[in-house]
Amino acid sequence: MLALYQSLSSGELSFKKAPVPACREGFLNICTSRSLISAGTERMLMDFGRASYFDKALQQPEKVRMVFEKVRTDGLITTVDAVRSKLAQPIALGYCNVGIVSAVGPGVPGFKEGDRVVSNGSHAETVRVNKNLCAKIPGCVSDEEATFTVVASIGLQGVRLAQPTLGESFVVTGVGLIGLLTVQLLRAHGCRVLAIDFDDSKLAMAAECGADICNPSKGQNAVAQGISFSRGNGVDGVIVTASTKLSDPIIQAAQMSRKRGRIILVGVTGLDLNRSDFYEKELSFQVSCSYGPGRYDPSYEEQGIDYPLGFVRWTEQRNFEAVLDMMASGQLDVKPLITHRFEFEDAPKAYDLLTTDKSALGIILKYSSDVESRNIRSVSLPGAATIDPDKPVVGFVGAGNYASRMLIPAFKDARAQLHTISTSGGVNGVIHGEKAGFAHATTDTAGMLANPEINTVAIVTRHNSHANFVASALDAGKHVFVEKPLAVNRADLECVEKAYRDKGDKAPLLMVGFNRRFAPQVQKMKSLLAPVSEPKSFIMTMNAGAIPADHWTQDVEVGGGRIIGEACHFIDLMRFLAGSEIVSVQARRMGDTPGVPVTEDKAAITLGFADGSFGTIHYLANGAASFPKERVEVFAAGKVLQLDNFRKLKGFGWSGFRKMNLWRQDKGQKACAQAFLSAIESGGSAPIAVSELFEVASVTLDVVDQLRSQ
Repeated sequence: MLALYQSLSSGELSFKKAPVPACREGFLNICTSRSLISAGTERMLMDFGRASYFDKALQQPEKVRMVFEKVRTDGLITTVDAVRSKLAQPIALGYCNVGIVSAVGPGVPGFKEGDRVVSNGSHAETVRVNKNLCAKIPGCVSDEEATFTVVASIGLQGVRLAQPTLGESFVVTGVGLIGLLTVQLLRAHGCRVLAIDFDDSKLAMAAECGADICNPSKGQNAVAQGISFSRGNGVDGVIVTASTKLSDPIIQAAQMSRKRGRIILVGVTGLDLNRSDFYEKELSFQVSCSYGPGRYDPSYEEQGIDYPLGFVRWTEQRNFEAVLDMMASGQLDVKPLITHRFEFEDAPKAYDLLTTDKSALGIILKYSSDVESRNIRSVSLPGAATIDPDKPVVGFVGAGNYASRMLIPAFKDARAQLHTISTSGGVNGVIHGEKAGFAHATTDTAGMLANPEINTVAIVTRHNSHANFVASALDAGKHVFVEKPLAVNRADLECVEKAYRDKGDKAPLLMVGFNRRFAPQVQKMKSLLAPVSEPKSFIMTMNAGAIPADHWTQDVEVGGGRIIGEACHFIDLMRFLAGSEIVSVQARRMGDTPGVPVTEDKAAITLGFADGSFGTIHYLANGAASFPKERVEVFAAGKVLQLDNFRKLKGFGWSGFRKMNLWRQDKGQKACAQAFLSAIESGGSAPIAVSELFEVASVTLDVVDQLRSQ
């Protein structure tokens, strides 16, 4: 299938030929027939992409502050690499999709193959969308009309927040695509509407929908006309659908509103406001969030958990259905808004038009009726090298942020032969597969694991899937590199141990991505500590930073929580530096307190070792971002080692050693991958003994058991 993407760094558009997404639980696959280019949002994305780095920074000052904080803690070179990597990630365009359901995942009642549906899917021949973000299209509504459903729902959500009643006077400021739809929705509510814009052609369309019009560029006073339109009372409400850096639309809205009037911001404007305008009239001002309740809520949009209708009458999905009902009844007429049609393959021409012709409104993309190519689960990628079967031939499962930024480049630098990259969505695998030089991209992970050409598998997926993939790969006789954690619960750990034991003497190599023990400064610390025979004391601090409670890593079932998902790194690192078995575990977390939804990621973990060493890991998500993220201190035999952020290592009391500083942060990812691949190629033992891997995994589970019992 083909999918349309944009580069954030250059604004350039490109098509990606990708395997069809794997249809997972709670989702639908939709074979696209039409999609709509959202004139406002997508024009803004194009302008941002084509802007210089300086102009991008001016548009996102909050991101600039984050960059400066990262420079202070991680160093300039590491930060520059991270920013470039972020901007190099292409983004999918579009969110107004219509098509035919081609596959239905488990747990999706009410939909079946062949249903004609609208969704917030992107511009792609096949999209995978959660069941809560789809709605069936009535038979009397055409595909082209239905493509306006999502943008109309954005306007509808603004209208719902304004709570119009029959006979009220409303102003719509900015009558682009969403504004014109909002005018019709207000008219359907029985409201009188005044439309304000600088474009006569758009105002003419608003007038055809029954609105009065005002064009300030012709000297018309928007505030005076609004007051006159309301018969001198002040308008009941203003819905701002304009996009501008100026604050004028909100200032004017306040000045033309009646006492206790309502102002709803649907578009994007400046917010340099005069308090007295709002104070004296007790005005209500609210920013509308996209197309309804559920937006940006992972439980609704990803897990498919709907809000009870009795308590949340209108959600994203129910707004879609309401818009479609209005189209079916003729109360919402979108046909006049269609200004251009393009074949999907000509989408770049459509975007050129979008950025050069400000009068363009409804731009429809039409997709071929030939669906054969949309069902392909694997594709070959260009530029792949010849594979030598006597060396490690690697298949990757997962291409998320860490995989694409860190692990795949580390394997590539270690001269791994990259055979196949498997992702559930398809396109991400193609994007990063092409960049790294993989031979194939697929959404058929089981097929990849069974491929006899592949002898090594790297697993970089969500944490709760690790154990199953590891066991399957071991069963298939593959060497396995799995990004931490090895397992998120006892049952998963036992599953992996059994799969490994069942292979006996023929067990492949098993490796967990505990890269920090391979960092050059940690290796230096290990060599300095090697002659020290007496027990060591460790203090390790992770200034982890806050992650929202609804992030998947905080979900005990999916991510395992941050102790399992992240603190395991330092449990392994302490085990490595101590060089001795862990014999005792004590853990304490922050006490439950109002206003702190997650306390497990603010904890102290004390480990005791067989040789008498001990150490404490402070895993803290409540610190300042300007403080170093990771600090390791070792006290032994009257000497001290201190490592800050894997950049600065200091020695106190060591003969012949004072410091080891690096220009760029190095947490050992490349050396870790190299050690694993070298062991496979040489037929040697695993870089980390499998007994230590199981020991660290078990100790980590002991830690969370203690924390969760408090």
